[in-house]
Amino acid sequence: MTLASLVWHYLKAKPLNTLLNIFLMGLGVAVITILLLLGNQLQEKITDNARGIDLVVGAKGSPLQLILCNIFHVDFPTGNIKLNEAERIAGHRMVKRVIPLALGDSYQNFRIVGTNAGYPELYEARLAQGQWWAKPLEAVVGATAASLTGLKIGDTFASAHGLGADGHAHEAAPYIVTGILQPSNTVMDNLILTGIESVWMVHDEGTSNTNAGSTRELSNPSSLVPSVAAGDSTKEITAMLMTYRNPIAAIQLPRYINSQSNLQAASPAFETARLFSILGVGVDVLTGFAYVLIFISTLSIFIALYNSLKERQYDLAIMRAMGASRTRLFLSVIMEGTTLTFAGSVLGLILGHLAVHSFTLVSAESRQTGFSALAFYPEEYVLLMASALIGLVCSLLPAFQAYRTDIHKVLANG
Repeated sequence: MTLASLVWHYLKAKPLNTLLNIFLMGLGVAVITILLLLGNQLQEKITDNARGIDLVVGAKGSPLQLILCNIFHVDFPTGNIKLNEAERIAGHRMVKRVIPLALGDSYQNFRIVGTNAGYPELYEARLAQGQWWAKPLEAVVGATAASLTGLKIGDTFASAHGLGADGHAHEAAPYIVTGILQPSNTVMDNLILTGIESVWMVHDEGTSNTNAGSTRELSNPSSLVPSVAAGDSTKEITAMLMTYRNPIAAIQLPRYINSQSNLQAASPAFETARLFSILGVGVDVLTGFAYVLIFISTLSIFIALYNSLKERQYDLAIMRAMGASRTRLFLSVIMEGTTLTFAGSVLGLILGHLAVHSFTLVSAESRQTGFSALAFYPEEYVLLMASALIGLVCSLLPAFQAYRTDIHKVLANG
């Protein structure tokens, strides 16, 4: 009988005990796997969506809310800012690039963003079909938004105030879809893009010269919206996404904006780090719970091996008498422990990925965020190797007991 066959028969002899140990280990590993998948993907998406943005400038309020609203589009605006005041900040010598945003409406919970051509370029967004907006009330729809709403080229839709489905619908000024974006795995997938003039027009804030192309490149930072004369004090936008001209701007520009104007500047790097520190408390609690489960599983496997060794002493003595070496008995116990923990870890990884997959099927919000159960990380292989090490450690003492079995004494006692 081979060593693997011997271990298999030992495990099969007590199926309930074996399955319980594997399940306990699997449950702990599954919790860690879920946290690993969601945590890593969340961090990747936050990093990708904040790339190229050094500063967000908007109305005074919560800096974190300013970031969540204008970069990740998961919160409400802190308010609007005057266009002329925004242009004054945009013209600062330390500002390299400015992207204006006008928010306030949505369609079926997908936010409508009034902006310019620089916004999709920031995320390297590409059209899957159609063309970019060129006139007011033309819109380009992100890949996920188009898939879940069913919008196609040439369709018209009315925006609703706010982010909820119960907001006031602006049926008098419907949008027309001119383009659909390719999937980019960024926030672009969940947005509906249009010109800032469109947002003004929907809210009866349009001007007579709104026929200018909203995808036109800016010739100087004093004109954030090409169709409106620089210095207009009647128009408002929600926020500006800024890029620094040099590293010293990171120190001086936020302080200048916060102290010398009615606006507020928030750093995405600082606020996202603060967000992760807030979320980290809950993650640490769940991780601690998972490690407790793994510890209980390890202890259970150790007790099972140690107790079963007492029952097998006569069998081990017979095996020794028939020519089995001490090393073979030692390895059989080691293999039994590592098999239990390794099988539990494999089960845990499978359960973790299945849980994330189920979450993406059940939750509409998860489909919008783009979480995937098919993502694999190096830490998962570390979990498998760690499980084998845990199995080795918890089976060492029983294995040494098997190695030191006195066949003469056991056989004499019957």
